[in-house]
Amino acid sequence: MFGPPSAPITPYRAPDVDRCAIAAEAGGGPTAPSRQEGLSIGLRRLIVLGLNLATIAGLAAILLSILGGDGLGVLDMVIFAGFLLATPWTVLGFWNAVIGLCVIHLGRAERSVFPYFTAPGRMPERRGADGRPSDRPLSSRTDLLLFLRNEAPEPIFARLEAMRRSLEATGKARHFRFALLSDTSDAMVAAAERREFDRFAHLFDHLPEDRRPIYRRREENSGFKAGNLRDFLEARPGESDFFLPLDSDSVMGGAVIVKMAMAMEDDPRIGILQSLVVGMPAESGFARLFQFGMRHGMRAFTMGSAWWSADCGPYWGHNALIRTAAFVEHCELPVLPGAAPLGGPVLSHDQLEAVYMRRAGYEVRVIPVETRSYETNPPTLLEFEKRDLRWCQGNMQYWRFLIEPGLLPVSRFQILQAILMYIAPLAWIAMTCAATAQALTGGYDASMLVLGMGLFVTLFFLSVAPKIAGVLDVVLTPGAMKAYGGAPRFLGSAVIELLASMLMAPLVAVYVSVFLVGLCFGKTVVWNGQNRDRLGIAWGTALAALLPQTLLGLALAAALFVGANISAVLLALPFLAGLVLAVPFTVATAAPAFGRLTARLGLFAIPEETVMPPVLRAVVSPKARRWRRPMARAAGDDRAARDPAAGSGEDGFAAEGERA
Repeated sequence: MFGPPSAPITPYRAPDVDRCAIAAEAGGGPTAPSRQEGLSIGLRRLIVLGLNLATIAGLAAILLSILGGDGLGVLDMVIFAGFLLATPWTVLGFWNAVIGLCVIHLGRAERSVFPYFTAPGRMPERRGADGRPSDRPLSSRTDLLLFLRNEAPEPIFARLEAMRRSLEATGKARHFRFALLSDTSDAMVAAAERREFDRFAHLFDHLPEDRRPIYRRREENSGFKAGNLRDFLEARPGESDFFLPLDSDSVMGGAVIVKMAMAMEDDPRIGILQSLVVGMPAESGFARLFQFGMRHGMRAFTMGSAWWSADCGPYWGHNALIRTAAFVEHCELPVLPGAAPLGGPVLSHDQLEAVYMRRAGYEVRVIPVETRSYETNPPTLLEFEKRDLRWCQGNMQYWRFLIEPGLLPVSRFQILQAILMYIAPLAWIAMTCAATAQALTGGYDASMLVLGMGLFVTLFFLSVAPKIAGVLDVVLTPGAMKAYGGAPRFLGSAVIELLASMLMAPLVAVYVSVFLVGLCFGKTVVWNGQNRDRLGIAWGTALAALLPQTLLGLALAAALFVGANISAVLLALPFLAGLVLAVPFTVATAAPAFGRLTARLGLFAIPEETVMPPVLRAVVSPKARRWRRPMARAAGDDRAARDPAAGSGEDGFAAEGERA
């Protein structure tokens, strides 16, 4: 079944792997020329900077002229300050999406943006760092590291088994080893983890010891996930050339893992290679709704961001290939002085590890196209909130890193951008409330209320620009709408998702704002197991969690009705509706019936529901794609029997699939 034991692997060591770090220490950065065609990276960044500054300055000038008509008061200054804080993040997202859409449809992205990776259906031959074809076989060793923390292990190991099979299908599984790093504190969950691991490890009994899976559980989770990772890497020096961190909900196809390893071997300048992670088919209606918008929205946004960030790309903490020696030497994070929430170990470790890797002279690159890199998304809004607030607390620890020695200017901007991403909602709420108060101060002033709602609509449009660009991308790409279930299903889902985004925007802004205020008084979150598949939320639970949103919405509606008239309430409805309907929206989208309905109708369908990749066949429930009618598979099975690579995706991810 598994074939004969593999021959020992000669560890891969690029001869110039240390050149980048040496050059960086001398202050010169990487010495090799850029491989990207088209405009230079510096010119691209100047263009993006100019577009963003011009847009922000233009909007600010218009707002200031309106506010300063009869002098600037306190409320005017609150509105203007809030606008300046909330706008940069959303404007950058707008221009990333516009640039990305242009690059996808008017440029040659595989040469101008990501020549370091062989994308599906493009440049199928392997290329070296000089851009010339290379047929050198894979010779590196990669550890696939899965992190566990108090979660049901059965679905986790089902996903691991799917990845194992996918890697076996590539014929290069001997270059990879699984390691499970557990910080589970619950004894019963830990016992279940061990049982599932023993079953999984039994599949490797015929292999040499150095290829068998590893299970390692810490009694204390010092440093959280980043601490667990560093403990493992330092305990096993020199055993791997690269490592691939996986969250407990991660799934990656074997072909993309192999091709990422090839890219890292071919180019020793890359320290981190991040794949574009997308959601897999889900039963939860909320997860389907959320990941549908993210799916097409991320394409243009990520392409535009990669166009200018280039060698200073993002790292999202999982589904990325990382150069082990460089990471161990250069990416150790400090323990911040003081106690939680802003002191102690850094929660959002990924972005800091990326800027540290870049400081050492290595590139951090993102693959801005879909491969076979998946995750699951939270099944309910309340689970989404827990994850979001954990990221929020971690990003608020970034302030002191703005003055960290040796960081590149783009890296400092990325740290500031990560902070502003969560400051923006608080600023947005403050300026919207101030504009409403201004409208009611000294008598109802409709123009000020129009201004407040205009700010809401403008910033909302800028924030959803990546999704709009994503819709245009799908419409302009031949056959793409068919992959989403057809034009009526895709376009209808897109409209519903945008309306749902409008409801969610103020709701999310309020819980982030409340949490940021709580941070000042010591409120904190904890890293624990997540609910990844349980559906349903009780009305009482939703009300307790979303009481601030509900009260704020009702208070603003009452103030506008009493201080102005019903027309003012209707004018503010785009903002008020999300707050007043927070509880029913949360309960409805978490309901199992809503998930069944959306799956039955094919609402919020994603391409994997139309063509199921082999790596997902055993881990995605048929309930997640009820709208697909069963079709005869005899022809496909016969083709797979004649040509195993056709089913494994060995020759590329685009062909890796099976029609339902």
